[in-house]
Amino acid sequence: MAYKKFGKVALVMISIVAMAMPLMVAAQPIPDPDPIPDPDPPPVVAPVAPVTGATSYTVEPIGSQLGTGEADLKTTIVNILQWFLGILALIAVVLVIYGGFVWLTAAGNEENVDKAKKIISAAVIGLIVVLLAWAIVIFVARTTVNQTNTA
Repeated sequence: MAYKKFGKVALVMISIVAMAMPLMVAAQPIPDPDPIPDPDPPPVVAPVAPVTGATSYTVEPIGSQLGTGEADLKTTIVNILQWFLGILALIAVVLVIYGGFVWLTAAGNEENVDKAKKIISAAVIGLIVVLLAWAIVIFVARTTVNQTNTA
């Protein structure tokens, strides 16, 4: 009995990981439709000769360590929100699949059929909420382009 439960849990975990892989690859930043060139480019700094006896450790910007590169704060926040909403959408889809599995294995038991219907309807409502939140994030990101750069 314990092996059957372990097998089901392992199958669900493998399915979740397999469905999450495209989300991690597909997260792309929203391009800026109207880039404004910087009127004052940063000054070019001449390299400094290394100090004798110094360690090989360097201080790098935190953005390169986190994988954000030179992206601005708005782009980074939008990417994080889209990734988070993608995970929530994945969870909703997994719940729909789980509800279908419960319904399929109900074997005519009305309690299990009602339970499956509740799971599926809650998952579909959750998926609709996630998609609407995603649309709001994209709308806000596109309408606030260069609204704070009025200097």
